[in-house]
Amino acid sequence: MGAAAAGTTRNREGRPHGLHGAPELPSVSVTSYNLEIRDEDGFVGDKASRSAFVEHLDALRQHLREQGGDPLKGATAEVSKKQLDALLKDGDPHEAALVLSAIERFAQSLAFVIRRFTRLKSWAPVERIVIGGGFRESRVGELAIGRAGIILSTDGHRIDLVPVSHHPDEAGLVGSAHLAPKWIFEAYDSLVAVDIGGSNIRAGIVELRQDKAADLSKARVASSELWRHADEEPRRDEAIARLGEMLQAQLRQAKKDGLRVAPFIGVGCPGLIEPDGAIDRGAQNLPGNWESSRFNLVDSIRELVPEIGDHETQVTMHNDAVIQGLSELPAMQDVENWAVLTIGTGLGNASYRNRNAPKRKAAGKDKTSDKDKSEAKG
Repeated sequence: MGAAAAGTTRNREGRPHGLHGAPELPSVSVTSYNLEIRDEDGFVGDKASRSAFVEHLDALRQHLREQGGDPLKGATAEVSKKQLDALLKDGDPHEAALVLSAIERFAQSLAFVIRRFTRLKSWAPVERIVIGGGFRESRVGELAIGRAGIILSTDGHRIDLVPVSHHPDEAGLVGSAHLAPKWIFEAYDSLVAVDIGGSNIRAGIVELRQDKAADLSKARVASSELWRHADEEPRRDEAIARLGEMLQAQLRQAKKDGLRVAPFIGVGCPGLIEPDGAIDRGAQNLPGNWESSRFNLVDSIRELVPEIGDHETQVTMHNDAVIQGLSELPAMQDVENWAVLTIGTGLGNASYRNRNAPKRKAAGKDKTSDKDKSEAKG
């Protein structure tokens, strides 16, 4: 019996092909996403979420309070990333040591989670993992990622951990440029992208800049709007209507900026995405019931923006972690199998296999060549 049948792992390997949530994209195969691995404590991914770091820090503070030496004030959940970064840089040794201790504990948890992922068939060949999500944008997050990489290396795991290069908020938009074949954008210089999360919805215009880099490595967010829906707790219909307003505002801004926007909207959304654009599960943190059989997000967006320019709008949707990972696609061409983990409210995940042969670094090839020559002489 396989892992999924046993109830320990659920994923999207072997699902039917379709426009949305597709396993085959122009440049990569999505070998898995939204994996749900369980152990006796629940979902394994929860051990490497933002809340897991808060729990580690709070446990340390509790111990220090018992000794009368907690250097922080207020509830742990209210301590911001900026405050923690400041303690690392300018705090006294006791304060900095507290943050470093929390980083160490979280790094151990992150390394544990990665080891569990790499036991799965889709993750076993992974050579590099991109780490994204809101946690990554802090110095605390960067140090935790670096430390987890060292832990894995000393354990014999040959996996590189690299922080996502775009700002995490922008990566969720930029990745949409890799959902469609490049020929779709030949007559255009930008596209519309949407990133839907459990707390925020972001809509923006991605400037492709293909004249600077044909592989889209120079793509960037030209403009965007963020709405924190978690603060307002809207109904689903209200959230969709607000998204429509955001999209129209972004299109107006793009026109002012003189951009030629493609009739294409890329959408990242939590959960398992069905080929018809329905959300199977995993959208429980969104406002209202987005998993209802009577609701289709793709159809709703198409109704909100039926045309862009003089052409009918095409909407393509995938999992939000998949799209954030795709923003790093140009930098992943020297490996065959790679993955992404997004550390936020939960732990998003996806794994990929490049459809083209890896372009290994020249230095590596030269070394191999020299070795071959030496062996040939011997």
